[in-house]
Amino acid sequence: MLPDELPDLLELLLCRGIGRRAVRRIVIDTLHGGGNLLSARQRLRNLPGFVPASRQELDDARAETERLQLVALRIGDADYPALLAAIPDPPIALFVQGDASALNAALSVAVVGSRRASSAGLQIARVLAADLGRGGVAVVSGLASGVDGAAHAGALESGAVTVAVIGGGHGRLYPAQHRALAARIAQHRGALVSEYPVTIQPRPGHFPERNRIISGLSAGIVVVEATIRSGSLITARMALEQGREVMAVPGSVLGPGHGGCHRLLKEGALLVEGVADVLAVFGVSPAVAKETSLPQDPLLLSVFRALGNASVDAQVLVDRTNLPVDVLLGALVRLELDGFVESGHDGYIRRPSPTGSA
Repeated sequence: MLPDELPDLLELLLCRGIGRRAVRRIVIDTLHGGGNLLSARQRLRNLPGFVPASRQELDDARAETERLQLVALRIGDADYPALLAAIPDPPIALFVQGDASALNAALSVAVVGSRRASSAGLQIARVLAADLGRGGVAVVSGLASGVDGAAHAGALESGAVTVAVIGGGHGRLYPAQHRALAARIAQHRGALVSEYPVTIQPRPGHFPERNRIISGLSAGIVVVEATIRSGSLITARMALEQGREVMAVPGSVLGPGHGGCHRLLKEGALLVEGVADVLAVFGVSPAVAKETSLPQDPLLLSVFRALGNASVDAQVLVDRTNLPVDVLLGALVRLELDGFVESGHDGYIRRPSPTGSA
């Protein structure tokens, strides 16, 4: 997009009284007819109900866009993401902080899930994203608390590209506790992306709209942990409508936390136990694989087998293994160093293997 088109774009996006889809139709129709954003803006002004943004609003948005060094990609631009342009309802424009080329990675996969994920869900999301990154895959998510944040952190851990799609303007980043994570994403070849101008506050209705962009930028999505009311199921539905691959990680049937994943699996989603399942969908071989999926030392193997797929504290493991506390803790340290186990605030859990089960 040309720099002098920014004022016209901001007026199109900040006006009131006209719905987002109506604005998009006018813009696309105008561009297809050989017009530009200025002529789309003039057409919009003639619609009944149109209320323009104030001069102060427009000036503030332009100044903040320039201060944060945001790149604006207009639909129709050569560098607008091709996958996203093909969905039924693509954004008029994307505001990008970081590396805009991250939106056109050779292969991108979304990792999404509950904001209130269990320790196991967070660990699975982080490890899966890290292993996808090692396989050369860009990881897309929504920067939300829970699974989204864990996925971005895992991708960064492996040095991979990660893209965060946010539900408001860059100047109103939500959630606030992820500001440091957002900065790391932008600084490490990734991108923070929004269809909303920089000054727009995040609102509840923005997040379902945001989800179509998460799936639209991705060749497929993996739902790690979700209840039957989770917003991640909206992302899965949008992915299906967009012709993307939908995958889900199974979990315990004893609680409600995995009900959404199990529903997706019943409806035909691909079951994911590890990164190999995801990469196989796209014909990619895992870049990192353990020579064995089990510890070879008999003591370590017995402790590893005593762990389940949920976090377990040390006292429970003492009861399960009948080992002295000092021996057990020493074994857990060795397992953690070897990459078989991870520790969290509520205990220990098996680390999902790149080639094994989650």
